[in-house]
Amino acid sequence: MRCTLVSFLTILVLTSDAASQAPVGAFASAADSGWRVSVPTAGNSWVVNMPDDSAISGSGITNWSNSASLIRTFFRVDQPGKIRIGIRARVSEGRSKLGVAYGGSTREIELSNTSFEVIPVGVFAVDGPGYQRFDMQGVTRSSSAFAEVTDILIGGPAAGKVHFVRDDFYWGRRGPSVHLRYNLPSGADSIEWFYSEVSIPEGEDVVGSYFMTNGFAEGYCGIQVNSPTERRILFSVWSPYPTDNPEEIPVDSRVQLMKKGGQVKAGNFGDEGSGGQSYRIYNWKAGVTYRVLLRGRPSDNNSTDYTAYFYSPEIGTWEFIAQFRRPKTRTYLKNLYAFLENFLPETGHISRRGLFSNQWVRSAAGNWYELTRATVTADATARKGARLDYAGGVEGGSFFLKNCGFFNGPSEPGAPLVRRMTGTVPDVDLSRLE
Repeated sequence: MRCTLVSFLTILVLTSDAASQAPVGAFASAADSGWRVSVPTAGNSWVVNMPDDSAISGSGITNWSNSASLIRTFFRVDQPGKIRIGIRARVSEGRSKLGVAYGGSTREIELSNTSFEVIPVGVFAVDGPGYQRFDMQGVTRSSSAFAEVTDILIGGPAAGKVHFVRDDFYWGRRGPSVHLRYNLPSGADSIEWFYSEVSIPEGEDVVGSYFMTNGFAEGYCGIQVNSPTERRILFSVWSPYPTDNPEEIPVDSRVQLMKKGGQVKAGNFGDEGSGGQSYRIYNWKAGVTYRVLLRGRPSDNNSTDYTAYFYSPEIGTWEFIAQFRRPKTRTYLKNLYAFLENFLPETGHISRRGLFSNQWVRSAAGNWYELTRATVTADATARKGARLDYAGGVEGGSFFLKNCGFFNGPSEPGAPLVRRMTGTVPDVDLSRLE
């Protein structure tokens, strides 16, 4: 069955209950053409079965030629009711047939318009608030691409408030970053050492994930999944000079590499601040608990030295990662935190989760303190409501962080968390570390 084509002139506010009168699962008609929301495919769609497919660009779905590619668009509604869905699309020539699916209902639509028009898909039922998924797959085409699709159009009572990525598509496709901000116990000051453990459950080690375990005011350290075949231990320190271009940093504000481990690579980084970065390529495994140790203490000439170590049970000893000296800084460790982020937009539709446990700090005076309290915070993508698929909580004796995948039930920012106390000081001989 071919649906009626409606010229795309503007997105109209629905002023009647025409949508609520339409039968659920029926095709929308030209007569009830009001739409509340336009969801850009550039920031809200993924080829979910082929992450390397280039069908989606900054202009939306533009290079769609593979019939095996399943393109899924996500958005979140806050109330139940009927919802109307359409697509703003065109073909370059000839005809295309698309298979579409929503809420368990599937159908086919045909396109022959060579200018952008709104093609109504149907009216459906939404049972309750939460993330929705609209799927498209190419069936037949007579040109090089199935279609160009810029937006998914939404109307009806269920579209009262809709969460989706409206701008900053690069960050929106990466998904929300979620953090644990640790609360220091009373009396814990002049913190020189920060110890923590991390374990990634099997299946949660998604490509593009950074499980950052030991964050501090001037940098961070943790483990990454960089590709299907490469994983890293990463340690970075920001320069005190604010810039995203490391070439702009004056000589007296540059982070200096003092020393690095034998299998560690080091250099500069930019784009998200700038500074010194080091990494060790290491095939860490899901389901295994790893230990991370960080040291920060004042050094010569108004500077601070930061040193990172990593313990793998497969190797059985502490490995020295690197030591950086940050100029114009004289401090011990402060603002301790952990986070989970996805740094690959192509995998922003896949959820991932990490367990962060047994956090301890040691003061310059030699006293150990256990960190059992934390608060959950999130980045700008989450705070402005573009994406709400993030969470932090307590599981057993560990904190956990979870993001991406468009799951329901985000954590409330600022939510306090308390994990079970172990009372056992970390078994590490600091005097023997390199």
